[in-house]
Amino acid sequence: MKITQFTDFSLRLLFYLARSRERVVTVREIAAYYEISAEHLKKIVRRLAELGHISTVRGKHGGLRLAREPVEINLGELVRNFENIELMPCCDPEVCCPVAECHLKRLMDTGLAAFLAVLDARTLADVI
Repeated sequence: MKITQFTDFSLRLLFYLARSRERVVTVREIAAYYEISAEHLKKIVRRLAELGHISTVRGKHGGLRLAREPVEINLGELVRNFENIELMPCCDPEVCCPVAECHLKRLMDTGLAAFLAVLDARTLADVI
C-alpha cells in the first residue's frame, strides 16, 4: 500500500506542529520547511481542522497549532480518514470474481487489518 501525497503532507504538517507546540505556525513556514505547495497545504489544513486535529488563529499573528495533544491523535485513525484503504475492489466473489473459490480478497483484508493494527497502536506522540 502506498499512501497518497495528501496523507503524507497531513502527517508532516502534524509532525511540524507537534514539534512547535510553544507557538503559532504559518502555512508558509511549513511549506518552506518541507518544500511543498502552500496551496496544497491549505486544503490539508482545512481537512485537519474539520477533524478537530488542528486549530487556526486568524489575524496578523495568526497561523496554526495542534488542537489536541499528540497522544490523542491516533495514526490509524488519520490513515482511515485520508485514504481509500480498500486493497481489493472486488465485490462478492460469487457474483463478479471470475476465479472460483478465490481467497485473495480475504488474504488482502487480513494483511490490511494487520497494517492498520500497527498504526492503531501508535499516536502522533510516538513518532515526533
